[in-house]
Amino acid sequence: MRSILLKAFAALIVLVLALVAFFAWTQYSNSSDLPSDATAGKDPTLVDPDPQTIPSMKLVDPVGWAEDEAPTPAKGLVVTRFAQGLQHPRTMLTLPNGDVLVAETGAPKASESGGLTGMVMGWAMGKVGAGAPSADTIKLLRDSNGDGTADQTFDLRTADLVSPSGMAYRDGKLYVANHDAILEFAFTPGDTKIEGSPKKLMDLWPGGNHWMRNLLLSEDGKALYVAVGSATNIADNGMEEEAGRAAIWEIDTETGRRRQFAAGMRNPNGLDWNPATGEMWATVQERDMLGPDLVPDYFTNVPVGAQYGWPWVYWKNIFDERVQYDMQTYMIEYTRKPEYAMGAHTGTLGMVFDKGGTKLGKAFQNGAFIARHGSWNRRPAVGYDVVFIPFDANGNPKDVKPQRVLTGFLEEDGSTTHGRPTWVAFDASGALLVTDDTAGIVWRVVAPDADASPEITPIVTEHLEPKPGLVDPNSPEAAQKRLQAGFRGTDRILNREKD
Repeated sequence: MRSILLKAFAALIVLVLALVAFFAWTQYSNSSDLPSDATAGKDPTLVDPDPQTIPSMKLVDPVGWAEDEAPTPAKGLVVTRFAQGLQHPRTMLTLPNGDVLVAETGAPKASESGGLTGMVMGWAMGKVGAGAPSADTIKLLRDSNGDGTADQTFDLRTADLVSPSGMAYRDGKLYVANHDAILEFAFTPGDTKIEGSPKKLMDLWPGGNHWMRNLLLSEDGKALYVAVGSATNIADNGMEEEAGRAAIWEIDTETGRRRQFAAGMRNPNGLDWNPATGEMWATVQERDMLGPDLVPDYFTNVPVGAQYGWPWVYWKNIFDERVQYDMQTYMIEYTRKPEYAMGAHTGTLGMVFDKGGTKLGKAFQNGAFIARHGSWNRRPAVGYDVVFIPFDANGNPKDVKPQRVLTGFLEEDGSTTHGRPTWVAFDASGALLVTDDTAGIVWRVVAPDADASPEITPIVTEHLEPKPGLVDPNSPEAAQKRLQAGFRGTDRILNREKD
């Protein structure tokens, strides 16, 4: 009996030592020595991959904000609390009457993995402030006196919501994306509660590691776009589980018909229309466990039919050798290179363009504001800020690094964070709103007394005129037309030969 107890005790000691070694590896191995912006911009540094079986992690403890504390705004800006006391606020939508909707949400239980992986993920998410059950509520925040603070808060809807995130509104219809379906509610701005049952517009692929489903309406309201992230990092459970995911879908709001609009995007999140070109742009979180400096999250235009390579390829033509599934024939020939890198493991999420009327000063006009939430797979930690990407007069991002708008979330030693910026939107006055999910706060950023930014002028270009018909270039008719037009190249060649 004593021998059995000794063996059991020895096995327990070995298990404890193994767990200690495992967590020590994840917390203290494989740090980056590159500057935080090296993997950001139009021409990011792309290092050699360093695949990890056991991931290195940097888990930053959220400690919240004292009443007299706030993030650090860029020069000329002021930051205040628009709302606080919220339960894990993530996405936002500003309504035509100025009310602001905020989704209090978190991962659904369906997205949790089992076994040792699930245990580690659950521990890690809890440590960084993302382990609480989803509140499944849409809050309505109202600044009734225009002083820059929401003085009224209402539970707009709690029924039918399961890990809600994306929201869009037009013509009496409020669209809400649960993790597993898009719902359409009858709603009039000014109301503080939604009554009645919703219409289901589309079932979605549920849960997964990337459960948020952002929404964007076309200008005429006839098409609704939904971003659906992958279930795993690099199709770890097979491509069958990833069918329909890692993509942006287009839905006809009248008929419900849908088509895949773009693909190969591991975790698309922020969606908005470029005011200069009219193109859709998106933020995308790239893959993990290739080392602290791969792969950069990105911000890019999304033309219809775009393919960005996930899981086989990143940054247009770099193969991820870990992926063993067959790739579509010739896919590398049409895989697109992202327009702008947001930095490896910055956790890029919410994004919104300045379309005119914003009040953040001349330094932050004509461009996009982006929230970088931070990630667990890089040491030292990066992100934990809101940045601005300036655009040129042709509707393209400038060749500069991300410009900091709001910092100070992460402590200098990188061990704790006050909060994590998640989503961005503009209030009715033109100030920038930022959700801080772990702190339960919506921050308001503005340049006092700044003039409203000018409306962005759309780029108008001439298109080639259609040809009336195709003509065989070797036909007698084509030869006659060339002669009539003065193209006598054949005659000149023959004359040279005679000479």
